[in-house]
Amino acid sequence: MSAANALITRFKFDKLLNQDQGGRRIILQGRIGGQPALLIAERGAFGTDEYYLSSFSRLLLHVNNLGQNDIYRWYLANSLPDNTLDQPTPPDVKINLIYPCTEKHVKKYSFQQFRGVSESAEVYGKYVRPYMSRCREEGRLDWVFNIIEGRAEQEDVLYRSKESDKNDDYLLLPDLNWDRKTVGSLHLLALVTRRDIWSVRDLKKKHVPWLRKLRTTLADSVAKLYEGVEADMLKFYVHYQPTYYHFHVHIVHVNLDAAATQSVGKALGLDHIISQLETMGGGDEAGMADVELSYTLGEASELWEQIFLPLKEGREPTVNATGGGN
Repeated sequence: MSAANALITRFKFDKLLNQDQGGRRIILQGRIGGQPALLIAERGAFGTDEYYLSSFSRLLLHVNNLGQNDIYRWYLANSLPDNTLDQPTPPDVKINLIYPCTEKHVKKYSFQQFRGVSESAEVYGKYVRPYMSRCREEGRLDWVFNIIEGRAEQEDVLYRSKESDKNDDYLLLPDLNWDRKTVGSLHLLALVTRRDIWSVRDLKKKHVPWLRKLRTTLADSVAKLYEGVEADMLKFYVHYQPTYYHFHVHIVHVNLDAAATQSVGKALGLDHIISQLETMGGGDEAGMADVELSYTLGEASELWEQIFLPLKEGREPTVNATGGGN
């Protein structure tokens, strides 16, 4: 057994932090060798073979490491023993392990009440933009730049574009929550290589041609990577607030259940963003920084604690960036 796989067997359960996605995903808090750890387990696409379904209730037996990035590791597992060499049991559980985890991770994955907030252009400029800037200044995007510049995790890069204009370049990577083989639940991330766009807020009317080209080339690239996938089988969206402040686009198969990652209050359709920019009044510099955006925040998130709760209570926010978006 590899050292990475052995970590799973050493995990000592303390308590259930959360359960979501219709009971298909659980977050367990525990310890490995005296250090705190979070184990996030969710079911992958289930097989439809009759023998597999009739034996479904058996316990997890096999764990296969897919990779890791710093304290984050992800696995595929079988809940059944192997049938035969000719009929192996398909992996049916996706596991993410955070080890060692921090109190910030525990807060992020614990159940928390969510709040709907409206971020005006004024609130963005006065409070949220400085928060983003401080997060970036702390070096929290070094791991992203290491991937873009080819210094780390190149085995996970599915495609690297080579456009005539370097500002048009991007990388395609699998989302950590995708099992990397079930096309119907395909979920990819497109990291743009340009660094001047932190989030959707930086998009302006002048970026419309770039966005249209990006969407077209992304659709073409994904269709070439996965047999049977066509452009109209894909959805494109961005998060606001994003998890990290470097512009990236989520690409998912239309058959993927619209879970929290695609929900209203989190996801903004790329096509809708392009249309909004095109029809927006003003010159080329007019953009998404000028509009009001509504989204949801957990009560444990720093944006809620530092900005929106004080505003709700009539207090002046104090921005102290020690993490990314919610």
